[in-house]
Amino acid sequence: MTTLNTTADAAVPAVSVGQVRKSALAATAEPAWVRWALIGTALAFLTVFLFVPLVAVFVEAFKKGADVYFAAIVDADALSAIKLTLIAAVISVPLNLVFGLAAAWCIAKFDFRGKNVLLTLIDLPFSVSPVIVGLIYMLVFGLQGWFGEWLRDHDLKIVFAVPGIVLATVFVTFPFVARELIPLMQAQGQEQEEAARVLGASGWQMFRRVTLPNVKWALLYGVILCNARAMGEFGAVSVVSGHIRGQTNTMPLHIEILYNEYQFAAAFAVASLLALLALVTMALKYIVERRVRREVRLASENQGVTP
Repeated sequence: MTTLNTTADAAVPAVSVGQVRKSALAATAEPAWVRWALIGTALAFLTVFLFVPLVAVFVEAFKKGADVYFAAIVDADALSAIKLTLIAAVISVPLNLVFGLAAAWCIAKFDFRGKNVLLTLIDLPFSVSPVIVGLIYMLVFGLQGWFGEWLRDHDLKIVFAVPGIVLATVFVTFPFVARELIPLMQAQGQEQEEAARVLGASGWQMFRRVTLPNVKWALLYGVILCNARAMGEFGAVSVVSGHIRGQTNTMPLHIEILYNEYQFAAAFAVASLLALLALVTMALKYIVERRVRREVRLASENQGVTP
């Protein structure tokens, strides 16, 4: 047996670490023409489906001059739509921030019965059409719905009013904050919280001084995405709003009405505001995403896991 092992070992050529690494890189590296072809395809796709439409929005918005552009922005119906959009975002984003923090804390830090059910419910708005969400609210709170008569008798309005728009916006946006926090909290583990508890920190002190600083960038990232979706939501809000001009129209709904009335310059003028929001969101997303990746990498390194 010794002779056979010695002979086998002698038959295997000595390979240096550098050769192994070089072979691994050669096995995973693509030829230059393949890389440039993929990059070119991606850039062409982005140009046709992202950059050209984005430029077209601003070109059409200013096509009839700056006077027409600003007149469309300061129109009473446009200002009402902007105001309602901001109201829906200002209410829904903080609510989703609180829910996202609570849900991520429970899922990442505790084991309990129904944990997988909670994860599934958080992902529900990603799998349900926003139009279906609006129809559900109509079924529950509409005049012919389950609580319709009771709401009418007590002079309360949910659908075709601001509360319905806020409810629809909250539903379609509540996964964003939680889904950004859960992976990061799970990667960070519980060691720091346990150490803080051993040192005598209360639950609030542990959350404020340990947990929250560790997830602040992921939290901001989720808030940015949540706000962008809240301001741009169309399907669910369209169903529950009633399209009452100057009262229940958000910016996307106002743009649709202007476009259907062939007021193209005014429609693109209001649309340019949403486009500017998208550009700001992309810039903030890029900045925060770098921070999030850095924190995930550091958390993985602390846990001894390669990200």
